[in-house]
Amino acid sequence: MNNPQSTLYAATLLRISLGTLALAHGLLKILVFTPAGTVGFFASLGLPAFLAYATIAIEVVGGIALIAGVFTRYVSIAMIPILLGATYVHSGAGWLFSNEGGGWEFPAFWAVALAVQALLGDGAFALRMSARNRRLEKAAA
Repeated sequence: MNNPQSTLYAATLLRISLGTLALAHGLLKILVFTPAGTVGFFASLGLPAFLAYATIAIEVVGGIALIAGVFTRYVSIAMIPILLGATYVHSGAGWLFSNEGGGWEFPAFWAVALAVQALLGDGAFALRMSARNRRLEKAAA
């Protein structure tokens, strides 16, 4: 059984979880690995430096936007290529992320979860709720 209110709350829970995860990974690249270290890692993979900075920016800004519920669908879609890139980078290490070098299942699942979020929309308690979700919220009340 599915009702509009539980769907809104499910979307909210997913949105906040994904946002927190993205923000944590972005801050990890800033505060622990440092931007220069992240650039060095990307360079070791043969990737240009600007992709490291773009990844950090999208993770931090996108994470904050998801937590707040601002442009949820667009932010989710914008983050998918980052996770697909991470899936590719980690594919050589095998399936499990606990393998040395990390596996590919976690970023692959994260990309799918972002696609689900894009389909669901903002959920409840979003700063910028879509018209569809406003209608669902009114119907649930």
